[in-house]
Amino acid sequence: MNHFAYRDGVMHAEDVALPAIAEAVGTPVYVYSTATFRRHAQVFRDALKPAGRVHLAYAIKANPNVAVLRVLADEGYGADVVSAGEMQRALAAGIPASDIVFSGVGKTRRELAQALDAGIGQFNLELEEEGEVLAALAHARGERAPAVLRVNPDVDAGTHAKISTGRKENKFGVAIDQAVGMFDRLSKHDGLDLRGVAIHIGSQLADLAPLEAAYARIGELVAELRAAGHRISRVDLGGGLGVPYKPQDVLPSPAEYGAMVARATAGWDVELMFEPGRVIAGNAGVLLTEVIWVKPGVVNPYVIVDAAMNDLARVAMYDAYHDFVAVAPTGERMTANIAGPVCETGDTFAMGRDIDVVKSGDLGVFRTAGAYGATMASTYNSRALVPEVLVDGDRFAVVADRIQPETILAAERVPEWLKR
Repeated sequence: MNHFAYRDGVMHAEDVALPAIAEAVGTPVYVYSTATFRRHAQVFRDALKPAGRVHLAYAIKANPNVAVLRVLADEGYGADVVSAGEMQRALAAGIPASDIVFSGVGKTRRELAQALDAGIGQFNLELEEEGEVLAALAHARGERAPAVLRVNPDVDAGTHAKISTGRKENKFGVAIDQAVGMFDRLSKHDGLDLRGVAIHIGSQLADLAPLEAAYARIGELVAELRAAGHRISRVDLGGGLGVPYKPQDVLPSPAEYGAMVARATAGWDVELMFEPGRVIAGNAGVLLTEVIWVKPGVVNPYVIVDAAMNDLARVAMYDAYHDFVAVAPTGERMTANIAGPVCETGDTFAMGRDIDVVKSGDLGVFRTAGAYGATMASTYNSRALVPEVLVDGDRFAVVADRIQPETILAAERVPEWLKR
């Protein structure tokens, strides 16, 4: 469920008409619904109650806007971060350091030190050398770094190849058949408090079977580690639950996921940790755009909008689908291609799509754009960096400014030897 709906023929975000935001802020612009973020956070939390002891850490990479993080902090969520920059955002939003999990395959030594200084709650180790470096850094401070070892179970998540993370050829985690030996060696370091294991097999998962298979392998690993004398108090099950992008999509619900988790982890006697991202943020945002032209085409007309692949990269990167609808539809339909103004053929959002009839000056939205939207934006073609707006009931605020090309240009320098 989301809070973007038509009222008197015009799409609203909660109680705010989208044309009012377009007039005040301009387009393109991301628009987020506070009520949707809160509802999704509550539904996911409630779904996992049957699983017992649970820690929820929102995956910041999905949508790192600090206002969004503040909303989720208010809902009791911690943060899953993959860089020192994301950690700083989490702390700025009021998320306690103890509720921050630091994931990621490429943590630098400096980032490990920064995270130790901040006092974060958990490091998810990706390789043995990382654990050794972290242990040495913590030992030098007279501390023990709380950590788990991320394993790769070699399970195909059945998702897009570029967001699959649990197959043996992926860069993430350590091979599960090497985990016991590695855990044993790392647990001997004074600077490490090795508490358990972690797993994450991919994103936008549409089937629970791969997750259940991966969890079964982790359950066997936990038993093997305990048999070897290790104390296992945490298992991090990651995230990855998908959301519907197409109107006809039917995906597992959080309640179905929660029931599977409870069944798969029965008897583990650990704190289960989760890093939901897309499932919290995806349907909580739209990308609001204006039609520049309707350009005649050889087969179908091209609807040229002012949003582009630099604003919403998912289509160009993953051949992703985003539903496009008019803000004030007339009821008439057309078959058209939808494209942006960037000088790339890849700047095309849809081909031969059945959509609302639109004309120059009309407003439209790309739905389900709250996750992996603004966070992946760029300034390609020297375009402005897209702004973000947060709606709460009948009020809204700009929570990320549009960064204009002249501002970006001002940050660049011409060396003395090139100046005239």
